[in-house]
Amino acid sequence: MKFRRRALEEPEINLIPFIDVLLVVLIFLMLSTTYSRYSELQINLPTADAERLKERPTEILVSVTAEGRYLVNHKPMDGRSVDLLAAELRAAAVGEGSVVIVSADAMAAHQAVINVLDAARRAGLPRLTFATQVPGNAP
Repeated sequence: MKFRRRALEEPEINLIPFIDVLLVVLIFLMLSTTYSRYSELQINLPTADAERLKERPTEILVSVTAEGRYLVNHKPMDGRSVDLLAAELRAAAVGEGSVVIVSADAMAAHQAVINVLDAARRAGLPRLTFATQVPGNAP
């Protein structure tokens, strides 16, 4: 009896099930991953090199120190409340055309700057701007 030898077939690697499993694992990881949220970021204050205005309207300079204290037109305030700051802004305003310039220290709390914006709104001074440094004059 003569048995015929079968021709050896090369085994084939089927990649389609492997790719399907990898896609399922990838989708699972994407859906179950939680991203870290940082409560504090290191940022640099903006710089600007725009031309200075030739005609300056009535300005009210509000400075915010690193400790959160306020100075209105270089005059220190006794308290830190929004109502007191709004009263100081009303007293410093000459007319409706007054512009509030917020000059905050780099280490000042964000809430202190928001308090200035809220006090300006309460005082009826809608025109606001922020003081920046010229890039060459940065400390």
